[in-house]
Amino acid sequence: MTGRAEHPAHPGGIEVAIVSGLSGAGRSTAAKVLEDLGWFVVDNLPPELIETMVDLGARSSGQVTRIAVVMDVRSRAFTHDLGAVIKELDARGHRPRVLFLDASDAVLIRRFEANRRSHPLQGDGRLSDGIRAERELLAPLHDQADLVVDTSARSVHQLRAAIEAAFGDAAVDVGHSVTVVSFGYKHGLPPDADLVVDMRFLPNPHWIPELREHDGREDVVRDYVLSQEGAEEFLDRYLELLRLVGAGYRREGKRYLTVAVGCTGGKHRSVAVAEELARRMSGEDGVSVTVSHRDVGRE
Repeated sequence: MTGRAEHPAHPGGIEVAIVSGLSGAGRSTAAKVLEDLGWFVVDNLPPELIETMVDLGARSSGQVTRIAVVMDVRSRAFTHDLGAVIKELDARGHRPRVLFLDASDAVLIRRFEANRRSHPLQGDGRLSDGIRAERELLAPLHDQADLVVDTSARSVHQLRAAIEAAFGDAAVDVGHSVTVVSFGYKHGLPPDADLVVDMRFLPNPHWIPELREHDGREDVVRDYVLSQEGAEEFLDRYLELLRLVGAGYRREGKRYLTVAVGCTGGKHRSVAVAEELARRMSGEDGVSVTVSHRDVGRE
């Protein structure tokens, strides 16, 4: 590979999204969202042709400014070649990012069975064997991804919102994209969380009959949760911690942060606090914030 001196940066550069992940985890949905956002989407372009495609875009007089390349295990060599390609694109003044779509084995199996499809690596073996083989093949790409989105508990609308926050027009001008997700510990930890915080130190509205059927998005629950001793102090201190962590992530080139807020069932305390954290962070300069509630309605 040649260095930066031989490849001066293109004015403005090209936004490059390399979209990969496990079969059944949402690659096709991600590609459609990017297309709707105005990205030029190419399916399974060989790694050695990505630079050529991006250079053509750079010479298009501004007609093509965002290119998304969707890649899967059909391009088996790409996990070995992609690191060099990304480094070269960066050296040429472009802005490459890797989006990896993930999901649990159990969820992937359910999705394949619901669609009556076989896994591309299954062969004569079991569906779980194909998923395991693909996960091993894609592990290096998962590890170097800028953004990993676990779709196990996300609806199509929630996946769209996450991609729009990271790759839409609003994301271009921000320094950091933060997703705040509430969850219930009884349903398991969100596997794509960078930070996890536990709200079970606050009284549980579940035990108050007039609050039980409401959730933390409603004023009656939110006001109760946020008025409890320690809630306001927690929010102030945790926001300071998030500023510190966010600044460090940006210095390390990590633009995406997923903050998980948990309580027992994911309905009251975690939801109210997640909403309030998102509201406060939305006022921070250079930060794009989305909030989702994974387990509301699961009880």
